[in-house]
Amino acid sequence: MAESFDTGQLDLQDRAALRRVTSFSTELQDISEVEYRQIQLERVVLAGVWTSGSWELAERSLQELARLAETAGSTVLEGVIQRRDNPDPSTYLGSGKAQELRKIVSETGADTVIIDGELSPAQLIHLEDVVKVKVVDRTWLILDIFAKHAKSREGKTQVSLAQMQYMLPRLRGWGDALSRQAASGGNPGIGTRGPGETKLETDRRRIHDQMTRLRKDLKDMARSRDVQRNSRRKSHVASVAIAGYTNAGKSSLLNRLTGAGVLVEDALFATLDPTIRKSQTPSGRNITLSDTVGFVRHLPHQLIEAFKSTLEEVSDSDLIVHVVDGSDPDPLEQFNSVREVLQEIKADNIPEIIAINKTDKISDETMGNLKRIFPEAVFVSAHSGFGIETLLKTIDDRLPDPSVEMMLTIPYSRGDLLARVHEDGKVIKTEHNDSGTQIHAFVPSELAHQLKQLLADEKN
Repeated sequence: MAESFDTGQLDLQDRAALRRVTSFSTELQDISEVEYRQIQLERVVLAGVWTSGSWELAERSLQELARLAETAGSTVLEGVIQRRDNPDPSTYLGSGKAQELRKIVSETGADTVIIDGELSPAQLIHLEDVVKVKVVDRTWLILDIFAKHAKSREGKTQVSLAQMQYMLPRLRGWGDALSRQAASGGNPGIGTRGPGETKLETDRRRIHDQMTRLRKDLKDMARSRDVQRNSRRKSHVASVAIAGYTNAGKSSLLNRLTGAGVLVEDALFATLDPTIRKSQTPSGRNITLSDTVGFVRHLPHQLIEAFKSTLEEVSDSDLIVHVVDGSDPDPLEQFNSVREVLQEIKADNIPEIIAINKTDKISDETMGNLKRIFPEAVFVSAHSGFGIETLLKTIDDRLPDPSVEMMLTIPYSRGDLLARVHEDGKVIKTEHNDSGTQIHAFVPSELAHQLKQLLADEKN
């Protein structure tokens, strides 16, 4: 049964077994609006094109696609990779490999093919015509997983917008429905452009209207997030963003650093909505730590655009802790993939600490190799707690200094002022004398003004 195309209103609890994907089936004879079908993505075959790099890299990419498919509730039956200089412009795979894929689908009883790449609208249509089952590409699969894991209203709205941005150029008519007019044979419905509007044009306009509403909602939510972010800045609290590849252990690390009870799940994209927790550095400086959405190879641009306000927790931070999974077969590739996204969201100029996580799962030989690849990194285990104190001290050292340097003596009777300097500033040196605590520190300009005024009042 067809459902409304407003994906933000879906009940997602049953999506472990059921996935909503756009319907391109040639069996569908007629529709009056954009429709989805809930189909079981339980038996899938994977296919990819290897155009450059090593065979091992292509194989790992397909293995990651398998993990994505499993996260979406699928059982992977088989995977194939074709060596080509470029994907075929018509069917992505070459015609011979596409026929081979059709045979594999038939023999395994698969209901879906998942392509390790983003298909153009024409490629998707032509390949589906060959294999005779549903075809889903990597981009739509990731969007679908995001829809499954989105919990907040903002997260659901962001995913809905990204799905529609992806879907819009992939609409097509079915059979004679494309040439029929929306007004022929019945009521065209409220809001149709006129008797000359085709069903496909109506679909596109409806999606455009829905996207406009979603963008407006996101803009309102972004304003609220900006207010919260500005409030933290006015309180002189430095912000540290935890970023990294999906499933690198970011949430576990946040828990270890703050003692927070954040969801920790061994799954891709388990965290979509940013989690912000308060903490203190070893010197006593107050900070916020934020755990944000994980990145992945070829993260769909639609998601980056839709999650702009969420990703601003990274791009507006004072320091980034870039978490790398040390147990991954190719951590450098993961690192580079994250760096690409950081560059796209204009966060590549923010001070960065590389934290190699999951050291409890790697051998001494691997540890040595990682130290050669990442000589400046801090090695930690969120699971065992190894290296956490070193990481906190490194955060303390790498956070930008507040703007005003001060050398002053705070009376012992004003311990509250001394506490504020420790919490909001960076203390370089303290000495105790008969008059009070002599302190050398960098503090925010607003706090510097308050300190001067308060101490002047004390003297008077």
